[in-house]
Amino acid sequence: MSSARSASETPAADAAALREAAFVTVAASADGDSLAASGLLARALRDCDVPFQVRVRELPDPPRTDDDLLVSVGAAGGDVAIPGDARPASVDAYRTAAELAADVDPVLALAGVVAAGEMPGGGDAADLLETAEHRELVERRPGVAVPTDGAVDGEGHLADGIAHSTLVRAPVSGDADAVSAALAGLDLPATLDADARRRVASWIAVETVDADGASPRAAEAVERFLRPYATPDGRFATVGGYADVLDAVARERPGTGVALALRDAPELRADALDAWRAHARTVHAELAGATTGRYDGLFVARVDSGTVGQLATAARLLRDFRSPEPVALVVTEGAAAAASVEDAALGDAMDEAATAMDGTGHGGSRRGRARFDDGLEVSGFITAFRGAL
Repeated sequence: MSSARSASETPAADAAALREAAFVTVAASADGDSLAASGLLARALRDCDVPFQVRVRELPDPPRTDDDLLVSVGAAGGDVAIPGDARPASVDAYRTAAELAADVDPVLALAGVVAAGEMPGGGDAADLLETAEHRELVERRPGVAVPTDGAVDGEGHLADGIAHSTLVRAPVSGDADAVSAALAGLDLPATLDADARRRVASWIAVETVDADGASPRAAEAVERFLRPYATPDGRFATVGGYADVLDAVARERPGTGVALALRDAPELRADALDAWRAHARTVHAELAGATTGRYDGLFVARVDSGTVGQLATAARLLRDFRSPEPVALVVTEGAAAAASVEDAALGDAMDEAATAMDGTGHGGSRRGRARFDDGLEVSGFITAFRGAL
């Protein structure tokens, strides 16, 4: 098969190419939306008896052979491309998968949509939510979007869910003991009812918006964490919590992430939650210890360490909850990530800056990641990135 084939833009054409392939390689960017999209495609390929493999990479640069069809998810290129830039990759992947298989999971697709930064039923994802509600797979309720059951006490307790969420950045983020102490003051019942869930949501919303250094965008960004869509029969308690886990596991343990996206095996849940907790603790600690600087159009946080994936989560949180500028950059020695509230060609800017520092960059219009020579000064990357913007 020739690798010169151009990427298709329609679900039916993409599905036809996948159905006819001798072997499919799905190369996914290391984020929750791309992971969910890859899972949707892989499950459909499995139903069609088309052999495949899924690879997740921080900076996708998949190997090519002459006899496979390459699907790029979360990036351009490949024989079929689902870049996830104009709209979440999970939306396009769901529609392509629906052309291949009779039963496609709308909850996994919705989790990918939330991981991409969208509301579950917003824009292009409205039909996904309608399908999930029609099949009684989701139901909206008061409270917060955590992946665990949300009980006040016991394993998977509410404090655990709030402290380790990366859908919100509050003073208690990353500290389960601090969250527990705050919840104790709310006089919650052992089993949460609707009123108790509303009190919890109100408390965390106030904590988030009134935090020192909170940006005006924080009030809007926290909405994604409130009034979640519960998944009564799902592996995780809410769609938003599922999204949070997918994003974390894609960045911390991609092998576990691929297994989670492909299979509904209960034993994967514990490993995924461990990765989610570890990711959240690291990211919130990075932001708490960051040194920040403000430039025209750019807010920068310098952190002591972190992988590209951890910096990407930190950049998103910085943009949504702390940055007074439209672009947020988190950088450490040898790695960086950026997030923007509007189209800013961040992928191109990150690649240009990284190339100037003997590295490589990747991304789309509103997000970007880079690796560069860790022997060079971080300030040099910041200067190069500002120039590229």
